[in-house]
Amino acid sequence: MACKDQINACVKLLLLSVVLCAARASADRTKTLDFDVKPGGVVQTFSAKLKKYKCIFRYACQGGTNEQWQMSVGLSDDDQMFSCSVWRPQGKSYLFFTQFKAEIKGAKIEYATAYSQTAVGGQRDVALKEEEYSVSESSVTHREGTFHSELSKLTVIGRTRHDEL
Repeated sequence: MACKDQINACVKLLLLSVVLCAARASADRTKTLDFDVKPGGVVQTFSAKLKKYKCIFRYACQGGTNEQWQMSVGLSDDDQMFSCSVWRPQGKSYLFFTQFKAEIKGAKIEYATAYSQTAVGGQRDVALKEEEYSVSESSVTHREGTFHSELSKLTVIGRTRHDEL
């Protein structure tokens, strides 16, 4: 079973790489926006839209001051995959997140991962434990009682929905 899990993880990483590379290949297929994550315990929302697809990031956090974060959305060259990444470019966030939810519109999630630390300055990505968040067809959400309040990055990849004739 461990070998199967490793193969699945490799396939997911390969899929992520393909989608992100394809999205970067064409300027009209990717968009990156800066935004501030604001502490204060109030639910905040930031979103980005690309063509008919949308990524929405909702969160509440405490402590410190605003942090600069980024959201990137991308669409593969064949319009089959939509990706959304939300992260702190400086690496680990020092804010205490009480909740988070990343939602995509117009696509069904096939892969999603949340991280407590991002790969910056010689550091490596540190994924949250699977029990800290849940993944549905359209969103990635913290799990009440098991989420340890650390968040620095979310990555979501979804297969777009196409109308068949």
